[in-house]
Amino acid sequence: MNRHPRLFELLAYVQTHGTVSVEQLADTLGVTLQTVRRDVQRLADEGLLARFHGGVRVPSSTIENIAHKQRENLNAEGKIRIARDVAAAVPNDCSLILNIGTTTEAIARALHGHTGLRVITNNLNVASILSANTHSEVIVVGGVVRGWDQGIVGEAAVDFIRQFKVDIALIGISGIEADGTLRDFRFPRGQGVTDHHCACA
Repeated sequence: MNRHPRLFELLAYVQTHGTVSVEQLADTLGVTLQTVRRDVQRLADEGLLARFHGGVRVPSSTIENIAHKQRENLNAEGKIRIARDVAAAVPNDCSLILNIGTTTEAIARALHGHTGLRVITNNLNVASILSANTHSEVIVVGGVVRGWDQGIVGEAAVDFIRQFKVDIALIGISGIEADGTLRDFRFPRGQGVTDHHCACA
């Protein structure tokens, strides 16, 4: 989705400060209160911000995994730039793993013109994108399909991936802690969303 650069600036400001008043946003961005309210409403409708009387904040949980479509739109231009740079570094005729994530899906789109790729993925979105390339091979991992992001997970998926050795692994994660720890999201059986150390690091 194409957005005015101001929306990215607004979102980044709120993410940095956590909770911000509408007046503070208007002053910071140099726009009217009406413009800020309209921008905030748009970002709130996409689930990227949460509104309250007189202000805005980041969504309620810092470890909440927002919906796939919202993540796809979040920092979309940055993901496209990353994807182009990564795809440029991937040679033809190599094997690679692409895992779950909207950034890896952007990379899959950028790899469309490559030839001779052998791609192993536990991401049905990646498989769908790359299967349109008749000059490459896509191998889909077996396991349990997670409906909310089309990821294939579980012990069967892990065991399946272990049998491959590839030239390149492109692994998406949900965040990086200050100490360098990689984080990802998971759904423990019968529980809500929690975060954990990324096992693929």
